[in-house]
Amino acid sequence: MLGSPLRQEAPVAEDSAGRVTIADIAREAGVSLPTVSRVLNGRSDVAAATRRRVEDLLAEHGYRRRAAGNAHRANLVDLVFNDLDSPWAVEILRGVEKVVHAAGVGAVVSAVHHHAASMQQWLVGVRSRNSDGAILVTSQPAPQLDAELRRIGMPLVVIDPAGVPTFDIPTIGATNWAGGRSAVLHLLGLGHRRIGMITGPPDLLCSRARLDGYRAALESAGVEVDDALIREGDFSHESGFALGTELLTTGRPPTAVFASSDQMALGVYEAARQCGLRVPDDLSVVGFDDLPQARWSPPPLTTVRQPLAEMGAAAAGMLLQLVQGRTPDVLRVELSTSLVVRDSSTAPPQASSGLGSDRGARPGGSGSAVGRNRPTNSV
Repeated sequence: MLGSPLRQEAPVAEDSAGRVTIADIAREAGVSLPTVSRVLNGRSDVAAATRRRVEDLLAEHGYRRRAAGNAHRANLVDLVFNDLDSPWAVEILRGVEKVVHAAGVGAVVSAVHHHAASMQQWLVGVRSRNSDGAILVTSQPAPQLDAELRRIGMPLVVIDPAGVPTFDIPTIGATNWAGGRSAVLHLLGLGHRRIGMITGPPDLLCSRARLDGYRAALESAGVEVDDALIREGDFSHESGFALGTELLTTGRPPTAVFASSDQMALGVYEAARQCGLRVPDDLSVVGFDDLPQARWSPPPLTTVRQPLAEMGAAAAGMLLQLVQGRTPDVLRVELSTSLVVRDSSTAPPQASSGLGSDRGARPGGSGSAVGRNRPTNSV
């Protein structure tokens, strides 16, 4: 396999576009050009203090090498998930593969399972195959990982970062706050007032944004947020089932549940079934993602469409720009979500039916959802 352009012995300086050059870095660091070159190429024959000074300046100026032609590229990128158990990951992969395939670039897919040892093993593999760049999904690069990728000169893009991203790491996401708000506004418009929520992991930025959207929608309607109706899930079918069961067997259960992922929403379906409830007659359910199975579930699931394949494609396109030595116009991209109304949401039942005494409290009258099976309310 041929080496990556990001590991050449003699980096190409940028000049005509006014971007920083290695001469600028060397002059500011007070070192020679060969020293900067050795740092860029991961050579060990540089004093630790000098290496840190040069790396800090490279990061500060956002230095990227210019690609020196396809002959020096591995034509390979890495796509790293925390796990591959979800159809959500398949949709991301589909978008990435479409873009890199069209560019004649291969993709290596890895799962690190939140383990530091797995990430270290991935780093070893990256070095051995000279990958041109990497896409991390629902992750936040640890300082050590960030430093190592910078040291070897590997571009990085993050999809759905776990935390607030580092200022110079490109990220791709969706309008999670607006999507969560639109889901709950839909349920409020149908007359629901006791609306449960099953969140995603709290360490993920997307989870917190969806929860904030839920809260914002209730507050805008003058409905008090009841923390007893909020449960913390992990995006899995199993957590949707377990936490849905908890919500539905409380003294005052919700008339509707907004789940932060389609898989959890389908878990709530099973919880409702085992509690003797029907969706949507006794319980309305709204998910988030619009995975392929959402439209085929009985009943078809109302959900917030997250453009997963498009997010993967955008990340791949941004990474290929970086590999070619070009800086993207923007470092944070958020793609729009949209509400897709299907058959799992309707007005709450009368007080005399279902489970709980206030299931019939539905100001605003009765009626069914409109616009079924088509996206509405793009946000």
